[in-house]
Amino acid sequence: MSKAAALRERLFDVNALQAAGAVLDWDHQCYMPEGGNPARAEHGSRLQRMAHEMFVNEETQRLLEDAASEAAPGTEDEAIVRVVRRQMDISTKLPAEFVARKAKKSTEAHEIWVKARRDNDFGHFAPALKEMMAMAREEADYLGYTAHPYDALTDQYEEGATKAAWEAMFDTVRQPLVDLVQEITESPNQPDNSFLTGEWPAEDQRRFTEMLVQAIGFDFDRGRQDVAAHPFCTNFSVADVRLTTRYEDYLGSSIFGSLHEAGHGMYEQGSPMEWDRTALAGGVSLGVHESQSRLWENIVGRSRPFWQHFLPQLKATFPALDAMDLDAFHRGINKVQPSFIRVEADEVTYNLHIMIRFELECALINGDLDVSDLPAAWNEKYRSYLGVTPPTDTLGCLQDVHWSASLIGYFPTYSKGNLLSYQIWAALKRDVPNTDDLMASGNFKPILDWLIEKIYRHGSRYQPDELIRQATGETMNPKHYLDGIRQKYATIYGL
Repeated sequence: MSKAAALRERLFDVNALQAAGAVLDWDHQCYMPEGGNPARAEHGSRLQRMAHEMFVNEETQRLLEDAASEAAPGTEDEAIVRVVRRQMDISTKLPAEFVARKAKKSTEAHEIWVKARRDNDFGHFAPALKEMMAMAREEADYLGYTAHPYDALTDQYEEGATKAAWEAMFDTVRQPLVDLVQEITESPNQPDNSFLTGEWPAEDQRRFTEMLVQAIGFDFDRGRQDVAAHPFCTNFSVADVRLTTRYEDYLGSSIFGSLHEAGHGMYEQGSPMEWDRTALAGGVSLGVHESQSRLWENIVGRSRPFWQHFLPQLKATFPALDAMDLDAFHRGINKVQPSFIRVEADEVTYNLHIMIRFELECALINGDLDVSDLPAAWNEKYRSYLGVTPPTDTLGCLQDVHWSASLIGYFPTYSKGNLLSYQIWAALKRDVPNTDDLMASGNFKPILDWLIEKIYRHGSRYQPDELIRQATGETMNPKHYLDGIRQKYATIYGL
């Protein structure tokens, strides 16, 4: 057995423990009875501790160095060594006790968050959130940082990211977005989207959204869709990818939530099968991952050609929409309107939601904002950035699952994904110029094939910036996003 093969065998054992924990987490969010939470927290904690200890073990480190010694430049083995070395560098700084404690508290906090969100009771969640933030500061101290504790946390989700880099990214788009929102608000051509709110049977939503994501290329032989309080995508293998959505009185919630998660899911399914359960399988970073969910949700899923094909099927499923005109429908699903809920926000205001969370996260981590003051600070930022005030904490600071799951440092990757989605689409259209005709005819295969060839099949083999450079010809350039949304919304609003 080669040294690289010996390393893979060792990592297959680690992967099996991680997959077991992921299955339990998926079940926790989708099916587990409320009473199962204490035991599930213990299960998750112990599995994560076992996986961590096996990974950072001296034997694994020896196998890693052995594999590095024989890995030829430019090979898959060299790429695996690079990715695993980065994971090892992070993991060896975290004590097993901390990893287990964090996993247990995250499972417990998720259940507390679900109840608090349901009951609009921030006080019920506040103690758990305080623990999450304390553990985030502890984690940052273990990992080490130079400028800000946020740097250590966000680097785990986007390699090389820092608080200062995210601030620079937001600086490039903040004023253009504010100006565009103002122009749109002052336009006399305001779309109506009230037709999306009503009583929509959950079973009909399930059938329609499953048809939709299958039509664009999600493989149900290697995946499924379920329901969760907050939609997410997870996977246990290239051949086992799970989507979730939710069914609300706002029909767009399930439709665009499913398209969003399917973007993540197809990225995961696009890794080569021979890389399954290795460090190379799956998305290279959360920013690139989010570019795919936003591309399929917004650029494809909110386009006129897309609904030229699917609106008749939507009407057949929901007869209340039978009189809906295609142009009115297209304008309605793209209505720009400051709102409370991030996952249902329009493209133009979406990044403002992320800026709010980023600024609050940094303040909480740094100790400049106390958890008890979060609801008031949240509402003030919504007034300042979006001109709306959440009437409840359920529609405000309790809406996102991330903090309860200890996913701190994650939010800015959503905005990076927005920017990258338009850049990738611009490159795709250079090679596949008839995308409108393809979508109008319901043929999404050439689009998916291009994405598989340029992005999905490479998994984590290349670093994020290098992957984007290879796929588009340049590293991240916000101009594509700013030009793209201005052109799109100038047409919709007659600017």
